[in-house]
Amino acid sequence: MLDKLFGWGKKKEDPQKAPPAIRFGRYSDNNKTVEKTQRWTDADKLFKDKKYHESIVTFFDYLRDDVLQNVTATRKGESIEFEFLQGSKVVRGRCDAQAMHAEVTLARMPQASVPVMRRLLEQNFNLYYSRYAIQNDHLCMRFDTNIESANPNKLYYSFKELATRADKQDDLLIQDFAALQSVDTSHIEVISDEEKEIKFRYMQQWIQETLNMIEPLVAEKFGGGISHLLLNLAYRIDYLIVPEGKLLYDLEDIVAKYFAKDEKPVPEKNKAMIAAFKAFLQKTKEDVFPFLFRSKHTFAITVPQTQKTIADTIYGANQNMIWFRDNGYPLIAQQVSEYGISYCQYNFSLPKPITELYHILMTVNYSSFFKELGFEEELYNAESARFNVSLIQERVNRILETWRVKYPQIGFKTESLRYDSLLSFTHSFTSEIEFVNTEAK
Repeated sequence: MLDKLFGWGKKKEDPQKAPPAIRFGRYSDNNKTVEKTQRWTDADKLFKDKKYHESIVTFFDYLRDDVLQNVTATRKGESIEFEFLQGSKVVRGRCDAQAMHAEVTLARMPQASVPVMRRLLEQNFNLYYSRYAIQNDHLCMRFDTNIESANPNKLYYSFKELATRADKQDDLLIQDFAALQSVDTSHIEVISDEEKEIKFRYMQQWIQETLNMIEPLVAEKFGGGISHLLLNLAYRIDYLIVPEGKLLYDLEDIVAKYFAKDEKPVPEKNKAMIAAFKAFLQKTKEDVFPFLFRSKHTFAITVPQTQKTIADTIYGANQNMIWFRDNGYPLIAQQVSEYGISYCQYNFSLPKPITELYHILMTVNYSSFFKELGFEEELYNAESARFNVSLIQERVNRILETWRVKYPQIGFKTESLRYDSLLSFTHSFTSEIEFVNTEAK
């Protein structure tokens, strides 16, 4: 009876048909297994025992995401050569018996430019561990340390600064200075034109739908609701479209307009965000396609937060949702309910099971998008408005079992989920995420 009402029952999976290898959302390094976490402890102990090279190799093993294969380190006696990926950049380095050196190339500068060098000089004052440098006609960032001080904690924060700053600055420099040329990008994975077409079309469609939803609303009365709609739109584009380079900076700038501490009233902030999204609508495929590609990361650009912070954010959004639900605005209510966990995914380095649960929610709420990308298993059919209850429950339970070793108290009451509408599902699903216990073992 339930299968007839809400789903299609379990279908036989084709063992030859794997889902598309498409990654979504911002990279989080808050995804270490118990075994990986132990490698940090091992590296720290080896360093304290003055087994420096063993400590460094073990540290890189901790850093490596075994799924992405984003880090390589090879030891030959007292020499170690390593490399790790961060978006559009590759950090390469080596260490010997005395010191460690790491470097990443930002751009090529065929002719010396005073404005460029002034920019780098100013940026140097914002760095704690690394520095900008020029080698021949290449702009670089470098980090050096003696081997006796290369403890895991120092290496982690030094490499994170080096990698994340380089990944951001290379695009900004090339965008701001026409004389600079992009270099060292052969590791970037080009995606198909078909995938780019789908992502471009849905991005434009979502923006237009949101603007249409906002248009009849009174700016002063619905200021908070309009903000939620616009910000959730930005978070959705960030997670599902995964823009890079200039496209990402333009999107981040929209979010920054709202959260800027400039004491502007909310309607004015909303007006600025609306204008920015209208500018997005004017972007052509030629403007967007170059910034749709796949890259690997080693470090998150966000930081972890406590479970209470995550729970409070989700709870607050669902409380704000109630008025819209009870006063006849179900579409706005559904977006406001989704906003809480989307805010967390955008701003925090979430524990992996939370992100995986969030992905289920997005797969349900934007099922047509996933279907066009080639994901054949449907959790929700938009045309018939039917949920695949058994598959949703199976996916949730699989996540819980995968992460129970690291998070023994993890739980999610699938029996509390509601399937009478997308709004009810979103509300019940996010309410369950609110209470997911990710206290590590």
